[in-house]
Amino acid sequence: MIGRMEIDYRWRGPASDYELVALTLSHGGNPEPGWWDRVRPHSLGWVTGRVDDGALIGFANVAWDGGDHAFLLDPKVAPAHQRGGIGTELVRRAAVGAADAGCTWLHVDFEPHLRGFYFGSCGFRPTDAGLIALS
Repeated sequence: MIGRMEIDYRWRGPASDYELVALTLSHGGNPEPGWWDRVRPHSLGWVTGRVDDGALIGFANVAWDGGDHAFLLDPKVAPAHQRGGIGTELVRRAAVGAADAGCTWLHVDFEPHLRGFYFGSCGFRPTDAGLIALS
């Protein structure tokens, strides 16, 4: 809840490509129209956060390897609603959804300025990992 605003969180809640483009634009991202329509069928699940009027103000996607590894992707919260715990709750619910689906690990990659959020607020821990830039 933010102030008097109730947030409705849903695992695999409805979300349109149009809504995700608007949410991405709201915080300066560069959305690609059609992205969600292409990605959704391949996702393990996702979490939506909506306010009383039905507006989508939060989203997190969960991909997976078909086994025990899930991957947190594209978490975002509309700027007017940031710093109120919505992002943390989206991640918590994404972890629950992945665990309920039988996954034992949830991975996340992020930019350095988000360390406090993922390690402090969300409970991730640092691990050794590797990366190859393909572009």
